Amino acid sequence: MQFSRSTGYGAHSFARDVAVGLIIALVSIPISMGYAMVAGLPAVHGLYGSVLPIFCFSLLTSSPRFVWGVDAAPAALTGGLMASLGIALASDEAVSLIPVVSLCVSLWLLVFFLLKADRILKFVSKPVMGGFITGIGMTIVMMQVPKLFGGSAGTGEIVDLVRNVWFQAKDGFSPLSFSLGAGTVIILLLSRRFFPKVPMQPVLMFLGALLSVTLRLDERGVAMLPGTDGGLRGLNVPDITLLKGVSRDVLLSSFTMAVVILSETLLSTTNIGLRYGDRINTRREILAYCVGNAASAFSGCCPVNGSVSRTGIADQFGVKSQVMGLSAAVFMLLIILFGTGFIRYLPVPVLTGIVISALIGTFEFRLARSLHKADKTEYLIFYAVFFSVLFLGTVYGVAVGVLLSTVTFIIRQAKPFSEFLGVVPGQEGFHSLSGRKGGVYPIKGVVIYRFSGPLFYANIDQFCSGLEKGVTDGTKVVIVDSRGIASVDVTASDRLLMCWRKYRERGIKFYIAGHVALVNEQLRSFGARELVEEGAVRSRIKFALSVAGIEEPYECEAEYQSSSSGGAESASFSFDLAEFEWAFGNEAERRMDTMAAALALQIENGGAVNIDFIRAHETYWNAVDEDIFLDILEKHLARLEEKDGEREEGRLNAVASLHARIEEQLLRGNEQVLRRLVHERSLRDKAFRTRHPDAYKKIELERERYFAEIAMTHPELARTLARIIAEEEGKKD
Repeated sequence: MQFSRSTGYGAHSFARDVAVGLIIALVSIPISMGYAMVAGLPAVHGLYGSVLPIFCFSLLTSSPRFVWGVDAAPAALTGGLMASLGIALASDEAVSLIPVVSLCVSLWLLVFFLLKADRILKFVSKPVMGGFITGIGMTIVMMQVPKLFGGSAGTGEIVDLVRNVWFQAKDGFSPLSFSLGAGTVIILLLSRRFFPKVPMQPVLMFLGALLSVTLRLDERGVAMLPGTDGGLRGLNVPDITLLKGVSRDVLLSSFTMAVVILSETLLSTTNIGLRYGDRINTRREILAYCVGNAASAFSGCCPVNGSVSRTGIADQFGVKSQVMGLSAAVFMLLIILFGTGFIRYLPVPVLTGIVISALIGTFEFRLARSLHKADKTEYLIFYAVFFSVLFLGTVYGVAVGVLLSTVTFIIRQAKPFSEFLGVVPGQEGFHSLSGRKGGVYPIKGVVIYRFSGPLFYANIDQFCSGLEKGVTDGTKVVIVDSRGIASVDVTASDRLLMCWRKYRERGIKFYIAGHVALVNEQLRSFGARELVEEGAVRSRIKFALSVAGIEEPYECEAEYQSSSSGGAESASFSFDLAEFEWAFGNEAERRMDTMAAALALQIENGGAVNIDFIRAHETYWNAVDEDIFLDILEKHLARLEEKDGEREEGRLNAVASLHARIEEQLLRGNEQVLRRLVHERSLRDKAFRTRHPDAYKKIELERERYFAEIAMTHPELARTLARIIAEEEGKKD
């Protein structure tokens, strides 16, 4: 049994974990019974599967807070297997065969433990798992929908399930049943949002039983769970002779269940462990999953796994150890011994609503939305797996997901990201010429090419062709930024040597700079020793430039014009925000605007024009950022004054004074930076003048004061600014 390492564990923590165990047991009553029915077992078997399996898991797991039990994915897979074999749900045949399936799952997990299968989990991507779990969840929801209005659960894929819902609704629709079921779903979804710490599932379960007794719902056509005798049944010994004739189907499906249990539970356990700094032993976890499923088989239940939804509930109540799991198992045992009489009073629509709301909580559509913004390929993989599960079934969904992940991995390795680099006057380092930044310039006569991935036979052609695109008649030096190249194979080594010789014949110096020492060892081993011995490898780009006779300050060519849609000139607010934009990307402008609006409101309420707080708390902040921020702040202040219809002397003037000091500092660095600032300011001025003409007049007045001030205190800056502004105005004309 594992305890949390985050805090000391005492009597108070023990008492709280016992209380959390009671809550988990109460929540597990409707959920475990519902999922047992999904798997094809009588509802009470879900309670049987919530005692010994949870107890065994809690003793073995290395996670102090993860909850184990009857849950969605294995239940759905088991129910799908029963349907494919033509075995009726809750039949004697299902009751006998399903524990055998659990035993097979346990054996597969034992094989995974012996093979140290936790090491291959890195190849199961989160989009694949998210699409798979969401597809399974959606399938089970559609299976269960008819039970909301008095029908029976469906089987098959999504087309069959939709057809089943339609025809059952036509044949017999109970408004009272539907009101109970749909109301349960709505209440649970709303309580999850507004009262997340209230365990509403057991509350609604007991409320449903109360309504059943007081209103005699069974006499009004509402289906009830079948009653069951109290008491703990003996251990169930799985009859492996039942595999005769169905062994292939059972072994394949149980393998899929084992993979899903391993992937879903281990990934979730690792994630929550990282959040709290828990030490998770992944091999020990697999052994716990193995023993937990063996215990489920001998309890007469379906395969079991970790419950993300119930783990979330336990986490909300501050669980610290698996005392929670042990106490949950003990409380469930007491319920089985003394409290099963209430089962016959539970309305099926209420229990179904609890199951559906729990399943909705497993949907990963939020992950899909974030993937759509960040990585379209991963987004497509998510939905490819999702729709494969819906239309083809779970086994095919797994196959499609693994295939797509493998193909994507190969493609990304074969075609890594590459780009050309330049310099920003007045700043250290080398920057992308084709990213969001503006103000980046190529070094005259130099091509710096970044390649972010291992160099091997599948991508060396892309490397060579991409590099050649940047070489022109005026190129004197070619430098490969190899910081992202961790290894080279024999094919790549040979081609690099050929590139070096080819460029040498053309009078171009060729260098590879920034890689780890292992790459040099590989070059020597694979027949490209000449590159190392002739000095074509360097530890830094700066050193390569120096050896080529190019020293700082670097002479730059005209600003790079990117051909891509995301180039430097593609956006109206494209000026280099230096580290700030590099850190926050597309959010940089919005973030800066929000900070300026807050400071403007603070100043309006009597505060001083003081940005020391931002300087102290913004990690990514420099003079360029600050000048742009002051420009935005100036406009917020002017707009507030326009709204109030009054003007307090000194606000805008204080901002203008800060502008003067910063712009003088920037001018000492490089005039190009200041020129670019003026250009971008003119773009913002144009938009602001159109929307707020009166406020802009206030800014113009303050700028006149500003120029008058700097003409006296900083005449050189005033002359330079006047010249730059005149040139900018000339461009407009």
